[in-house]
Amino acid sequence: VCRAAALISLSFGGAVGLMFLMLGCALPQYNQYWPLFVLFFYVLSPIPYCIARRLVDDTDAASNACKELAIFLTTGIVVSAFGLPIVFARAELIYWGACALVLTGNTVIFATILGFFLVFGSNDDFSWQQW
Repeated sequence: VCRAAALISLSFGGAVGLMFLMLGCALPQYNQYWPLFVLFFYVLSPIPYCIARRLVDDTDAASNACKELAIFLTTGIVVSAFGLPIVFARAELIYWGACALVLTGNTVIFATILGFFLVFGSNDDFSWQQW
């Protein structure tokens, strides 16, 4: 029951985040679709950590260089996702209002991705590794 409620909450969070992204692109006063390039960052952000989880044995209690590299790469991807709309706004490709909506969507989407890994990332019977 708890997993079902978490899954529903996460899907709602993803929908709200994508709504903010689409509002930043499609509102008539903005009408620029450059911010959609952050979708690549949404897809790329979990990949390094997923690869590291597959390669690293969790029995080792010490810090692992592979997992730390994956977290570093994920952090770089997330920071780039927040930087891209700001660069677009500074270059006057998009308006600052659209930039604010995209940054809000980024916050919600990345919080949703983090929530997914926190809820389904444990090594029990039902985990994200089965998907």
